Amino acid sequence: MEGSVEARVSHEVDRWLAWLPRWRPGTHRGRVRLCTRCFGSPILAAAGLDVDVPHPVQHAFSMRMKGIIDVAVDDYTARNLPMLHREIRLAEERKARRPYRAGEGLDPEYRGLELDPDPTPGEPFLFTLQGLEADAAAETAEPAPRPFTPEEKEALREEVRLADDFAKQLGRRICAELARHRQRIANAVERLVEPQVAELLADLDRELDAPGWPG
Repeated sequence: MEGSVEARVSHEVDRWLAWLPRWRPGTHRGRVRLCTRCFGSPILAAAGLDVDVPHPVQHAFSMRMKGIIDVAVDDYTARNLPMLHREIRLAEERKARRPYRAGEGLDPEYRGLELDPDPTPGEPFLFTLQGLEADAAAETAEPAPRPFTPEEKEALREEVRLADDFAKQLGRRICAELARHRQRIANAVERLVEPQVAELLADLDRELDAPGWPG
């Protein structure tokens, strides 16, 4: 992996910059739950996207960086952690046999987001995408795999720890590399994002000043 992280980071920053002109502020009701992928993310802090940047812009960036980590960890696991690799492969095979997976095939900027909007009190949904996926999974329920022996559990915990350590090290390398891209990221946000946010706030001010609002 030496020499490849820098190239991957640069490539994914380029792809995010190519996507950014297509971003538009959402006009729907905002979510009340924090995105665990983005809130407090050291990667977003390293890129300078952790403050005063709309969440969809942040999320599109963080998921591209997550993709770099996922690919590298998968490769490391396949080469060095046989038990963990086998369990992951079996879990993916079970998931692939489900007839419906709501989040499959999404572009990076949409991965990891909740599939359904927050419910409105007194207005229940007829159905939800997550509910459909859960129903499909229940219909194709498979027998539980055999339980692990104590020795296997301990070995698997150790392999999970090694995979986590590898991911953390890679995350630190990505953060260090992102420092080289901060200026062009900041320039793109200033040019493409901030004017749209300013216009949205201006529209809100005009609506609040319109006749009919209590003074």
